[in-house]
Amino acid sequence: MHIEPGVVEGAKMALGAATAAGALGLTAKLSVDSLKHSGLASLATRSLISTAVVFGFFQVLPHHPVGISEVHLILGSTVFLLFGRAPAMIGLAAGLLLQGLFFAPTDLPQYGINVTTLLVPLYVMSLLAARIIPKGTAYTDITYMQALKLSASFQAGIVSWVGFWAFYGQGFGGENLASVASFGAAYMLVILLEPLVDLAILAGAKTLRRYKDSGLFSPRLFAAA
Repeated sequence: MHIEPGVVEGAKMALGAATAAGALGLTAKLSVDSLKHSGLASLATRSLISTAVVFGFFQVLPHHPVGISEVHLILGSTVFLLFGRAPAMIGLAAGLLLQGLFFAPTDLPQYGINVTTLLVPLYVMSLLAARIIPKGTAYTDITYMQALKLSASFQAGIVSWVGFWAFYGQGFGGENLASVASFGAAYMLVILLEPLVDLAILAGAKTLRRYKDSGLFSPRLFAAA
């Protein structure tokens, strides 16, 4: 999901800065809302864990260049279900920044573009989750189809933003179209795999129910809304 150096250049980079400002501003607002409901200690702890998990996903899990970008198993839906919306968005933004600072400094100029590509789909997915997961259902009890819908919305959002940045930066030439298409096709495998990972992790989370009031996890993980 990284937009590589050279895809968007010059004055066009300003749009990435603007979209990132909006995405990070939304993250800040949601964090304030979460702070009111769960307190500083819980929000900070869940955000730190999310950041570590996302950083690990970026650096440890397999990722391969395909077409216009790289295919990552980001597991955004997993982080959201375990830790909640605001911590997940903080984790994605901070994990991406840490990766750039310590392992991929050439990606830092594209940080605004890449963070937008992650945060906006996560936010949209969180809105979908409120619609498809009944209020009487804890996240540990969701079905494969519910997990699939969450994963599909998140990954489709990533593919859409990558395609947008590619076309915005490089136009609609045949080679660029083919690169975007191959990238989107590769992400279909992620969409099928991620719900299985979600359900496996959520099944394991059931054994941690004694920590439901610890502030380490989303309150919705173990308890219905």
